[in-house]
Amino acid sequence: MSLVKRAVAKFDVGQLYMTRGVAEGIDEDDVFKALVRHLDGDWGDVDEHDRQMNDDAVSFGGRLLSAYVDRSNTRFWIITEADRSATTILLPSEY
Repeated sequence: MSLVKRAVAKFDVGQLYMTRGVAEGIDEDDVFKALVRHLDGDWGDVDEHDRQMNDDAVSFGGRLLSAYVDRSNTRFWIITEADRSATTILLPSEY
């Protein structure tokens, strides 16, 4: 019997957006996996300061920033706004 971990979002994402750069350049499976990690509080490749800021923001409010790398080694970000109205998946160059 296999066990499947069910992802439970730790916060609301609001409206979900994806930039053209991500839509055209990042594999959709990589985007989906990163989004699940973001929702689970796995902030990806951020430093300890940003990790702590994100953890605090989940509890007390504030913007969330996660950073991931796709299978082609392309870096992309997921940003959830402080008011949880929107989450955007984008390339750093599109910021």
